Amino acid sequence: MEIQKLINRYHSCKIIEEKIHLLREIISMCDYYYYVKDESLISDREYDQLFAELQKLEKEYPEFVTPDSPTQRVGGEPIKEFRSVTHKKPMLSLSNTYSFDEVKDFDRRVRELLPGENVEYYAELKYDGVAISITYENFLFSLAVTRGDGISGDDVTLNVKTIKNLPLKVKEVIYDGKPIRNFEARGEVYMNFSDFERINEERISLGEKPFANPRNLASGTLKLLDPRQVAERPLRIVLYYLDAEGIRLKTQSENIELMKQMGLPVSTNSKLCKNLDEVFAFINEWETKRHSLPFQIDGIVIKVNSLEQQTKLGTIARAPRWAIAFKYEAEKATTILKNITLQVGRTGIVTPVAELEPVFLAGTTISRATLHNADYIEQLDLRIGDTVIVEKGGEVIPKVSGVVLEKRPPWAEKFVFPEYCTCGLKGRLVRIPGEVAYFCQHPECPWQIRRRIEHFASRNAMDIEGLGEKVVDQLVSLNFLRNIASIYELNSYREKLIALERWGEKKVDNLLNAIEESKTRPLSRLIFALGIRLIGEGAARILAKHFRSLDNLMRANKEELTKIYEIGEKMAESIVNFFNDPKEREIIEKLRYYGLNFEEKEEVSFSKPLEGLTFVLTGELSSFTRSEAKAKIEQLGGKVSSSVSKKTNYLIVGANPGSKYDDAKKLGIKILYEEDFLKLIQT
Repeated sequence: MEIQKLINRYHSCKIIEEKIHLLREIISMCDYYYYVKDESLISDREYDQLFAELQKLEKEYPEFVTPDSPTQRVGGEPIKEFRSVTHKKPMLSLSNTYSFDEVKDFDRRVRELLPGENVEYYAELKYDGVAISITYENFLFSLAVTRGDGISGDDVTLNVKTIKNLPLKVKEVIYDGKPIRNFEARGEVYMNFSDFERINEERISLGEKPFANPRNLASGTLKLLDPRQVAERPLRIVLYYLDAEGIRLKTQSENIELMKQMGLPVSTNSKLCKNLDEVFAFINEWETKRHSLPFQIDGIVIKVNSLEQQTKLGTIARAPRWAIAFKYEAEKATTILKNITLQVGRTGIVTPVAELEPVFLAGTTISRATLHNADYIEQLDLRIGDTVIVEKGGEVIPKVSGVVLEKRPPWAEKFVFPEYCTCGLKGRLVRIPGEVAYFCQHPECPWQIRRRIEHFASRNAMDIEGLGEKVVDQLVSLNFLRNIASIYELNSYREKLIALERWGEKKVDNLLNAIEESKTRPLSRLIFALGIRLIGEGAARILAKHFRSLDNLMRANKEELTKIYEIGEKMAESIVNFFNDPKEREIIEKLRYYGLNFEEKEEVSFSKPLEGLTFVLTGELSSFTRSEAKAKIEQLGGKVSSSVSKKTNYLIVGANPGSKYDDAKKLGIKILYEEDFLKLIQT
């Protein structure tokens, strides 16, 4: 067996550089078989031992470390923001259809635009993931960019680098006498059901809110600024597009095979179809088989196989004429509506929830589903005791979509919203004119308190790790938490917290440290965390930037607020009403007393010594991350480009530089090594 031969060679080898090379080859091969082919070549223990040995040798002999080493997948500090990258070719969206007739229309249009030509189709599973563009330079992974708006997206290279079924170096493949050295591949980042469920189980056990579905989890993970956090979530990638520099490729089916030969992850469930009958047979086959897959698909993508024909067909309205997505209808089931209960959110909005006789649907058992609001119930004419139709939107989120009227029992009655909230404090439920939702008006509603504290502590607000849903519920029940300000009084309950079941000293101190750290969050995060109705993260940033302090915002009237771009009348009314509420003022004063940040930091004015100069970065810098170096250059007036050209003034070179280094030398562009760059920005 090849893997055993490599391991034997490694153990008998005496040359350090060769030992390191063999270890990389062994680990990369094991990763490919494990993450792409779902096969284990060696035991987990042996793999871990070999990986630890590679880490040890690279630490002892750093001169032999290369960017394609498996040890280099995760490293570096969190970045401050993603840079925007323009796609070489737009990343198009597909037109969707749910009927065979529309697929026939698609075929007719294709043939009309290709008169007399033979047309074959390539059918692929439509992974329900996040679209991504991957670039390799000199066989090495170098760039990953999200779809964004189709024209440009976010540079998520460090995050995608953590995905273990994506090789950091591809195998050399010769096509038409040339190696496929520099190329772009596109695909989807996704997550298997088993990994999604495990992560949610862990979150629930920690008292945190579970994710809605695998796609949302994959999307949210790619947006994390810390690649070390990303590495803890087992993302996967599948590729279905190839564009090689300087090489004229011929067909989609051939491209999939080429990527497979290079060691890239591609779907094994695709088919070259000679006609529509074969396309329809493939669609029908996977409508039933899709639930046996370990990941989620929502349809089949049908592409004209010839790349030359794809070029002739072109695009229209940001969608290609040469491809279409057949989407499967949401699966449906019928069950009994046992009851309608109310769920109270942080702003007092009351959401009706359907309590259902459990029913198995699209791989999971459904017992609850949102009913949105009173109008939705009225529109469907839902009554307790009805036989209802339940479906999964996107095969994940359950919803009640209809009633089987012929099965309605004679005793079924219309649901009427109660006069009072379920909080037990006689909070009256009211419906504001022009609004679809009911609100609980009681200021001490425990359900609102729970949701509001959860929101305040959430990642995008004050980011208090350890203060998740279950912990909040427990501490509100014990009366340790009464409002958001009481979070900063929990240190007085330290001994009582330690005595609680499943807590302990370490857990308590971690929580108290996280609470203390939250006091340093920027003003925009505090404004968002306060839970002002209609004010999201974007509006909070606008308000912080405009008013510069919470006190200035609290003094603002409706007229001042509506003059701000993107702050509408309803938002302005909500802000004014919030800060005019004496109870909210009282809580805010407590937050001030506990030392939270009420001021937006002043922007520091810098000289611009690099103004008019264009820089390109290559290799790994030890003093900065790429984003930090880019930010520093821009702060000093310079511009950062992603590619070397005659307009480039300087190439900044770190360890293990890529092809940009050779390009710069050919063009005679001045090379700055890291120490030279540091001197330049310090002058």
